[in-house]
Amino acid sequence: MLARIFRPSKTAMQSGRAKTRDWVLEFEPKDARRPDPLMGWTITSDTESSQVRLSFDTKEEAVRYAEQHGIAFQLIDSTPPKRILKAYADNFAFGRRTPWTH
Repeated sequence: MLARIFRPSKTAMQSGRAKTRDWVLEFEPKDARRPDPLMGWTITSDTESSQVRLSFDTKEEAVRYAEQHGIAFQLIDSTPPKRILKAYADNFAFGRRTPWTH
């Protein structure tokens, strides 16, 4: 049973940084999902990968938990997002390459 330890990125529906500071331990699926013949939903017989997701405050806590319980893990360390500093006044700057239009 392999687990991934990572920091989740923010969703497209979020404008803030909620739930992106925690570290998550999530199990890899043992078998592939398959469509249910009656309803068409995707199903799996593996409940660990689809229903178990543990949150930790720090990366060290997540790694220590995996080591104490004998869980093989893969640590995915994300890079911080690149910040682009912009100002509204830059739209009207004199040295702008292309003229501002509506």
